[in-house]
Amino acid sequence: MNSVFFPLPSCQFLLPCRQKQPQCILTNRVCHRNTYVSPLSLSFPFLSHHSLRARLSPVGATVPSDEGVVTEGVVSVINFEDFAEKDWSFLDSDNFSSEEDRLKVDRIISAGEIQETSRVMVSVGSEAFVDQLVESSPCSLLLVVHDSLFVLAGIKEKYDKVKCWQGELIYVPDKWAPLDVVFLYFLPAVPFNLGQVFGAVANCFSPGARLVISHPQGRDVLEKQRQQYPDVITSDLPEKRTLKEVAAEHFFELTDYVDEQGLYLAVLKFVGAS
Repeated sequence: MNSVFFPLPSCQFLLPCRQKQPQCILTNRVCHRNTYVSPLSLSFPFLSHHSLRARLSPVGATVPSDEGVVTEGVVSVINFEDFAEKDWSFLDSDNFSSEEDRLKVDRIISAGEIQETSRVMVSVGSEAFVDQLVESSPCSLLLVVHDSLFVLAGIKEKYDKVKCWQGELIYVPDKWAPLDVVFLYFLPAVPFNLGQVFGAVANCFSPGARLVISHPQGRDVLEKQRQQYPDVITSDLPEKRTLKEVAAEHFFELTDYVDEQGLYLAVLKFVGAS
């Protein structure tokens, strides 16, 4: 498929205004250079985080009038080149290259203990991770949160039922709560401290929910990635002692911790305030 067309009134691909604390999320508007424009559709000529581009230009569309009569009109398409897009390609290119990699990702996914009724969120996940999650673990809701419009567009093209939200983890609307499982697939790319992250996740959890922090290749590979992508990787993977201290402050209990060459995995259970 070389193109996809999203009618915004029913689209689940939400574009918040790029500011530190978004005031609202509008399903029939998008934010362009910090000002609102009101297109009725988003047109993606080619869905790839390497080459997805669209230009701001008039396109024909049917527009409902005040009387409910559908008429022809002209709206604008958002210019994706105006967004500051980081290079996230290493998340897919460095992983899933062997059966061993897939087995480690299976281990990460299994740690979430997903059931068909589970409501699941993935923060800063790769397309390949989402592919494996969709294939292996059916659930009632899958929400992918990412800073990259290109990554989200690629996921949305393949999986229409997957919800996609572009923005920072701590500002995700509570409309999808309560959640049963959250995967912090690439925590070092989240530009907030551990306390802020745990606090945001706790707000959308019910007791018994699970938080899974992972890196399928471990600290050594993360350090190499940091050197190559310093604008993306802003923090480290938490040590066990730090993780337990911050977790306790936000009513989480550490149930599993693996920090070895080739795999980082921390699993926490939300016990709730007593």
